[in-house]
Amino acid sequence: MSVQKIPGLVGYVAPLSAAPGGTLEFKISSQGDRPVAARALRLICCDPNPAGPGIKIQEVDFGLAERYSASEQRAYLGSCAFGSIPVLRDRAAVKVELMVMPTLHSHLAQTVFSLQNADGTAGVAMIIRDSMLFLQQLGTDHAFGVGVGLAKDRWSRLEVAFDPDSFSVIVSRDAHRGGDTKSVSFSHVTSRALAVADHICLAAQWRGHPAQTFNGSLESPSLSARPRGSALSDQMAAWEMIASWYFGGDAREVWVGDEKEKGRRLSLINMPNRAVRSSAWSGRNLDWKLAPHEYAAISFHSDDLSDCGWETTIQIDVPEGMRSGVYGLEIDNGVGKDTIPFYVVPGETTERQRIVFLAPTFTYMAYANFARGNFAGELSERVAAWNAYPHNPDVVGAYGYSTYSRHPDGTGISLSSRLRPILTMRPQYLVYFDPDGSGVRHFPADSHLTDWLEEKGFAFDVITDEDLDRDGLAALSPYDVVLTGTHPEYHTRRTVEALIAYREAGGDLMYLGGNGFYWKIGRNDDMPHLIEVRRAESGMRVWASQPGEYYHQLDGEHGGLWRRNGIPPQKVAGVGFTAEGGFEGSYYVRTAASYREHLAFLFEGMPSDERIGNFGLSGGGAAGFEIDQAATDLGTPEFATVVAFSEGHGPSFHTTFEELLLPGVIDGTPREHGGISANIVYGKSETGGGLFAVGSITFCGSLSHNNYDNNVSLLLENCLRRFLGDD
Repeated sequence: MSVQKIPGLVGYVAPLSAAPGGTLEFKISSQGDRPVAARALRLICCDPNPAGPGIKIQEVDFGLAERYSASEQRAYLGSCAFGSIPVLRDRAAVKVELMVMPTLHSHLAQTVFSLQNADGTAGVAMIIRDSMLFLQQLGTDHAFGVGVGLAKDRWSRLEVAFDPDSFSVIVSRDAHRGGDTKSVSFSHVTSRALAVADHICLAAQWRGHPAQTFNGSLESPSLSARPRGSALSDQMAAWEMIASWYFGGDAREVWVGDEKEKGRRLSLINMPNRAVRSSAWSGRNLDWKLAPHEYAAISFHSDDLSDCGWETTIQIDVPEGMRSGVYGLEIDNGVGKDTIPFYVVPGETTERQRIVFLAPTFTYMAYANFARGNFAGELSERVAAWNAYPHNPDVVGAYGYSTYSRHPDGTGISLSSRLRPILTMRPQYLVYFDPDGSGVRHFPADSHLTDWLEEKGFAFDVITDEDLDRDGLAALSPYDVVLTGTHPEYHTRRTVEALIAYREAGGDLMYLGGNGFYWKIGRNDDMPHLIEVRRAESGMRVWASQPGEYYHQLDGEHGGLWRRNGIPPQKVAGVGFTAEGGFEGSYYVRTAASYREHLAFLFEGMPSDERIGNFGLSGGGAAGFEIDQAATDLGTPEFATVVAFSEGHGPSFHTTFEELLLPGVIDGTPREHGGISANIVYGKSETGGGLFAVGSITFCGSLSHNNYDNNVSLLLENCLRRFLGDD
């Protein structure tokens, strides 16, 4: 993955949401330091399809200035560990020891470690180019090949020692298993090159940011020295260990303490992967918390990015009385435009509406900057024709990638941050060339729902996944009805348990998407900008976590599917992921049960034999792409009834892996409306809690058809009005 293009204007906001009286900081990069004009917008419909409702925005007064000074800001990718060490100028000899496992051989220089001054202008660095080691003198272009290499995907012990006359390199491969050892010595660089070194950087050189970053794992680094008056050749002179770092500590920390001096730390920059297997991993322990010595390694990658660290360009204090909703800051510097989404959530004194939309921001983060490899050709032509959002991660690689992407070494990206521009979370962003619709997903696709609510006159508040994770049930309890987005796939334990508790306490949940509540994510309250996914055994995955690496580093919990963690989606929302196909939609038909007296109201106003949703802006139909089913053995409540099911799906659709024991053999109780089919369920519990689920990602794309006068719109309206009337 390489950076090919930088937008002329781009930014991000921290945090994503704020209540009236709260503060939002917009961090913007403006090409050529051009000043920017800004205005705040309510974002109602973000789908640029000319065959749909069109872009709908409303300018809102946030007290903005006419123009703002701005600067061009850059993102520096790549993780490392950086910190101070004892001054080396008074040492006759210095030795660095560590375990190394490169996971990528490249013609580009990758730094294993550097002993340097604070800004990286002086000192030395041990680098690897292709498979061979070189010693680089910082501040020069000189890199001396030492004639020894490091094997890819294998642990080696590396020792590099400097004395007044020479330096030596020893590489021991699989030393603890009796592997081979190579030793070389040269006079080109001596300990005098370390006179100003008072810092160490692991997996990069530190130049105010990571540079020449490494792909691979490091373990047990240490620094030893001999006092002046001893020589490297004098075997009787003892090495004194002056710094040592143990990577098997608490993986939830963003620093590693020096074992030799308390208070001296290495800072972990751009959040490398912890809770990964070390050279001592035996396979007998699978939880890093129970066997930290088997997980005493850190994995670094050249495209890691946890925080761009940009300066704030525009600060907004949300005005008192500002309506809760989905907003955007539109910025313009003359050579580019951007709209940075944000949310206004209700404040403590805000009068709540009866409906709340739960924006699936964790899922937006999981897919953030997903480079799908499909932008060239028809999709880019449509983007231009529709004047849609122009920047795509296939072309712009400067801001990191998604948890659906892979690092340069082929391993999956497990961490995602919101402290960076998220190109995929923009109004008018197109994901697919959809011959039957718009090809939008996630943020702009969810505007199909908020636009419908506006058109139908339903007042609503908005909260984000992050708000729900922080506040739990208290974030939902003021509301009669909770609406999800089209694809609320990623959730924490706190969010799924809050939704279940809300419904069991009498609240009404309307799950208006597909493949929801699927992957369990990790979060850390001290790092709220990050989410983590470990793709453990089973599930529809674009990469798989390594065996033994299923426990999160952010919170220490086991990752993977919620189905494998005791809370299948059916327990939360009545239906769960069952099949996936191309981005195409079909239709629903009613079940016999739907004609029962207490259920018939859902379909009031439509012919009884009418196909439901054989139209729409998402794949041409309301039931499609990723679809869900009810399953009582997985937790669908007894009070919920399947009232409609889809049919007519094409050959691209296949049953999800976790549903199968063997090819074609479903794991679990046979289902009345099974197979390749989406289920719509409805029900009310004895406690009064209601449940409505549509089991399809493409459902909301059908709401605006025929000027919002259609059977999908009517079905949703009938259910929502009943829930509001019952309450």
